[in-house]
Amino acid sequence: MSVRELVVLGTASQVPTRTRNHNGYLLRWDGEGFLFDPGDGSQRQLAFAGLAASDVTRLCLTHFHGDHCLGVPGVVQRLSLDRVRHPVYAHYPDSGREYFARLRYASVYHEAADLREEPVTADGAVATGAFGTLSARRLDHGVESYGYRIVEPDGRRMLPDRLAEYGVTGPRIRQLQADGRIVLDGRTVTVEEVSEHRPGQRFAFVMDTRLCDAVPALLDGADLAVVESTFLDADADLAAAYGHLTAAQAARAAADAGVRTLVLTHFSQRYDDPTAFATEAARYFDGTLVVAADLDRVPVPPRR
Repeated sequence: MSVRELVVLGTASQVPTRTRNHNGYLLRWDGEGFLFDPGDGSQRQLAFAGLAASDVTRLCLTHFHGDHCLGVPGVVQRLSLDRVRHPVYAHYPDSGREYFARLRYASVYHEAADLREEPVTADGAVATGAFGTLSARRLDHGVESYGYRIVEPDGRRMLPDRLAEYGVTGPRIRQLQADGRIVLDGRTVTVEEVSEHRPGQRFAFVMDTRLCDAVPALLDGADLAVVESTFLDADADLAAAYGHLTAAQAARAAADAGVRTLVLTHFSQRYDDPTAFATEAARYFDGTLVVAADLDRVPVPPRR
């Protein structure tokens, strides 16, 4: 059975707290597992969430500040320890090759996993597959940082009543989906006649950044978007100085981009009350709003 959900491994920013682990997010997308920004302790958080290293198929780092990458050594070594059979692809800013090498080989271990590095060098498509297209856009932070976006191709939804009307049954349905048309009793039936347009789903991951052109581009029409909200608007000057968003800025950007479900995360340790983020964001965003907590599971909303 296909599963599409976000598993939140941690929600803290630079400093973890008693209730918040460092960043970490696993997006389960059918047969893929996109692990975004695993901070310190992510390997253990995977265990708490009932997940395994074998669930990871792609490792995506936005940048090389510690709260977004210090979990890489444990996760990478666990891939080998567990003898994960499938290749795992690692995407990260190309300028951080040296840092990734240090993280990958942070200590002695027997490397058995097939970890394939595919650094991000510019805006655009990073990878394609059955999941759709993974792309990256350069953000505005103190170091080179990229946000990520997954777009599933549009498809067709077969309509049972139209299939019955045209007499298309059994294996002929699959043939019609594959070929786009079939000949049945001397008549050509096209897939458009027995189906309707099905928009592909979209996911966005926006971490440490000021507002910039990449933010709306990444968020555009996202069914589910994970957006950092390190600060509240009362500390907007700190957000601007350190290259971050406030909850209000994240909410406004998500609303303008037509996001359906917004997940706020990456909270500064200065705030003890997560409801303050919900209150601030709700002034601008009227979709489904989630103020993330460690080990939350957030489903990708049903198709439009």
